[in-house]
Amino acid sequence: MFHAPPSSKIRRDKESSVQESSTKTIFRTLPAAMCSVLLLACLSLFAQAPQKSANPAKSSALPPEAQKNTAPVVPGQQTHELTAEDLSSFLDGLVPLQIQRADIAGAVVSVTKDGKLLFAKGYGYSDVAKKTPVNPETTLFRPGSISKTFTWTAVMQQVEQGKLDLDRDVNEYLDFKVRPKFGKPITLRNIMTHTSGFEETVKDLFVGTKEELRPMGQYLQEHMPERVYPPGTTPSYSNYATTMAAYIVQRVSGEDIYDYFDHHFFQPLNMQHATFRQPLPPSLLPDMSNGYVLGSGEPKHFEWVEVAPAGSASISGVDMTHWMIMHLQNGKYGDVQILKPETATAMHARQQGPWPDSMNAMCLGFYEESQNGHRIIGHGGDTLSFHSDLHLLLNDNVGFFVSYNSPGRDDVSPRGVLFDKFMERYFPSSTPAPATAATAAADAQTAAGTYSVSRRFETNVLSIISLLGETKIVVNPKDNTIAINGQKDLNGQPKWYREIGPMLFQDVNSHDKLAFTKNYEGRQVFFMDFPFMVFQRVTNPFDNQTVNYWIIGFSLAVVVLTIIFWPVGAIFRKHYAKPLDLEPSARRSRMLVRLVCFGIVIFCIGLLVFVSKLSSLSAYTESGDFLLHLLQFFGLVVGVLGALIAIYNAGKIWGGANWFWYKLWSLFQAFACVFFFWFIWHWHLLNFHLNY
Repeated sequence: MFHAPPSSKIRRDKESSVQESSTKTIFRTLPAAMCSVLLLACLSLFAQAPQKSANPAKSSALPPEAQKNTAPVVPGQQTHELTAEDLSSFLDGLVPLQIQRADIAGAVVSVTKDGKLLFAKGYGYSDVAKKTPVNPETTLFRPGSISKTFTWTAVMQQVEQGKLDLDRDVNEYLDFKVRPKFGKPITLRNIMTHTSGFEETVKDLFVGTKEELRPMGQYLQEHMPERVYPPGTTPSYSNYATTMAAYIVQRVSGEDIYDYFDHHFFQPLNMQHATFRQPLPPSLLPDMSNGYVLGSGEPKHFEWVEVAPAGSASISGVDMTHWMIMHLQNGKYGDVQILKPETATAMHARQQGPWPDSMNAMCLGFYEESQNGHRIIGHGGDTLSFHSDLHLLLNDNVGFFVSYNSPGRDDVSPRGVLFDKFMERYFPSSTPAPATAATAAADAQTAAGTYSVSRRFETNVLSIISLLGETKIVVNPKDNTIAINGQKDLNGQPKWYREIGPMLFQDVNSHDKLAFTKNYEGRQVFFMDFPFMVFQRVTNPFDNQTVNYWIIGFSLAVVVLTIIFWPVGAIFRKHYAKPLDLEPSARRSRMLVRLVCFGIVIFCIGLLVFVSKLSSLSAYTESGDFLLHLLQFFGLVVGVLGALIAIYNAGKIWGGANWFWYKLWSLFQAFACVFFFWFIWHWHLLNFHLNY
């Protein structure tokens, strides 16, 4: 998935947390509901009319990584000098092991120090079948959302020229209008700090072919997501907003954005193996690394990124060092100054925002990643195949870039581990871990609860993914530490955080922190070390994951058991010579309820197929709009008519001389259909709006 933001850590921790906690919750809650339903189903199997014999047949009835295990370093620990020789020895021992263990095809690592290239090396293959080794000077990798740093730098160049103001309404620069909401306009500062307030969107993020790519202006007008937060209040990472910023640069500069990157960045910085263009220029095409899921698998096709300024760059490891050196030297590379020093300093500065003072904050485009007492800014990037990180140690004049051309099979993202070990070796902490706060017991209980990440689908048809992505803060009563349910350390054990300050918790084995605070609404939230999103406490019980699992679990259990026991009941009735004795209208309503159950199952299968496309985002394109609408229309008919039919059927059965268990089961069927309709309506699965 195009996670643009996360430095491996957030992506892996969050995803694994979501998947594992969701799966555990499902298996914790659904069986109880299904057992109760199953009992009634068995009791009502033959209870279709009062004269029937009840011989019940016995039946029985799944988040922007866990990669950190860096213990806080105590004073006196050996620090290795950052030299090319030592770095080569360190990386040559670690990276090949990573790519072999995780079945990754290849990687590139490049490091700069004091304005010069210190180290650059390729590992593994850019083409496994041909055994083509990764060349750090020429092999092109796709750094995903690290591409955004070019867009942000372009914005700052236009600010320097007086063509843009970071605090003016973006509508003043666009040829279309962002819809008004919250009484506040969106500004470029909001966009660059990821506080524009747009909900998540994935449709046409990637497309299947180059013919499906469209001009930025058209994409932006056709795909504008809903505004769900007031600007400046809530970090929520947005590829759409970044693309809007690039479009603004294109409009005010008068240059096509791809020409702009060539003329203002790649040419002056001598980046000869770098481009944003899709397809690649013919001269660069032979240098493009294949992308893989597993190094032992087949290569994937070139990824066509619709939001190109937010993630379409193709660049070599050495060329990326030119970009890092320029930013580390406040806009200067060699004899070229592409940003004024004061502009670069402002771009790298910590911005005001909702993040706590104890945590990393957004800069202008970059985000803080500070650790071990060293101020670090950077950016991560992900396409489906490529996974990359860029880190700038500003006060140490050191830059670090790594990119892998496969995610591999490891649950732990190697790039996060690699940089942590780099920091542990060359820039260890000199401060002992702080003591546990005296308020740990009470504050741990305050922190506990269910949370939903701010970067989510809020109003569109994929909001169901937000439900699945809810996570829980749990408390260990033995020592008052807390954990994000499902988040694990390198050793496979839960990551536990202890309180080191008021509502500030630190991982017992590393520098990772969680900070709990109140947002603009007075709602409790917690921040992780990356400031481009926040986790908000779920306060509405009807949005709670467990509640929803019970509701949909009960509904589907009744539906499935109704279908299963339909033929089973007929077989047993025939065997025991107990035919149905129902009047024609009762037979019709009974049959209609069963058809509704089949319709619900068909809708759920279609929904699962639709949501499963997240593993291949290029499948989420406008080409699927007709089928999506067809599925939604089917769900609307099944949901509305099904609920009415089931209620009508229950009314007829309760109004007749039927056995109690048959009546009760018909009532369960009515509740199941009503709950199902509420679920798909509440989670916007019937929202016919095409932006998602």
